[in-house]
Amino acid sequence: MRDVAIAMLASLVGASVAAPLVFKLLVKLKSAQNVSAHLEGHQHKQGTPTMGGIIVLIGLLCGMAVTWRPEYLGAVVLVLGFAAVGFADDYLVPKMKPGSRGLSWMPKLGLEIGAAVGAAFLTGWTNPVQMLLFVFLVLFLSNAYNFSDGLDTLSGGLGVILCLGFAGFYLSGSDFAWLNDAGHHAPNAPYEAVLALTLGVAFLPFLFYNAPPAKVFMGDVGALPIGAVFAWLVAGLLLPLDVEQGSLLSTHFIGPAVVMLLLMFAEIVPVPIQIFWVKVFKKRAFNFKTPIHHAFEDLGWPHTRIAWAFHVVQAGLVVLALALVWL
Repeated sequence: MRDVAIAMLASLVGASVAAPLVFKLLVKLKSAQNVSAHLEGHQHKQGTPTMGGIIVLIGLLCGMAVTWRPEYLGAVVLVLGFAAVGFADDYLVPKMKPGSRGLSWMPKLGLEIGAAVGAAFLTGWTNPVQMLLFVFLVLFLSNAYNFSDGLDTLSGGLGVILCLGFAGFYLSGSDFAWLNDAGHHAPNAPYEAVLALTLGVAFLPFLFYNAPPAKVFMGDVGALPIGAVFAWLVAGLLLPLDVEQGSLLSTHFIGPAVVMLLLMFAEIVPVPIQIFWVKVFKKRAFNFKTPIHHAFEDLGWPHTRIAWAFHVVQAGLVVLALALVWL
């Protein structure tokens, strides 16, 4: 608990000090939000500074630094690697190629896979099956969370709630003897809980600037690495480090993890289906815009109501997931 307190305090102070400086820098750099033309209700956000997720990353890295341990290396690779991809997507490519919306999907995917593989090696998931599962989790959650960065407070609020859920999983891990039997490390080293709470606190200064009307958005530079860290936390529950003592996959947390991430599934799954349908059949697969939060805009819901509804649903899913574990 001492490590938790120190990490959370360092994260809050680091993010709070960085927030006004990062905001002024983004305004000076003219890092502007490029809103898609098909989102009519979002055109007033055109030009709003993006890359505000740097505030969250600074807080997270400050908290990790004061409670440093080698097990954090994999998470650090994800943070730095995916932040670099996001920075290229948010700023470098649009500045070099005016009118471009960022990196094309092939180099972006290749860079993300490279960072995920490096993080897997450093964490200890060197088995090919485990590495494949980890890379899938990283690609899924980094991009799913990135899609949620579309409405004021939506991504930041979801991030806080998910972090509390992950912390709940890990802090309760010592109560389950079967984790040791599966070769799992969680009961003896709940450093993942420290990281989850550190990240949760880092969102708070960002949310101050992201509150309606948002002065800054998270951007790929923040959302991609944060989603990748979420994947690292999920993998810590599902992938035992010592495969010689148990199976390649710890099945006890699969159900609760799926429940907690249902909203992330809802955000990302319709997107590739919609894109495929439009490209192949020249029409939409769904009669609503994707990601899914845009569907509620089509129903006439105000943005604040959508964000609150998503936050409430995510909190309910976290409670249900923890109940499945504890019961």
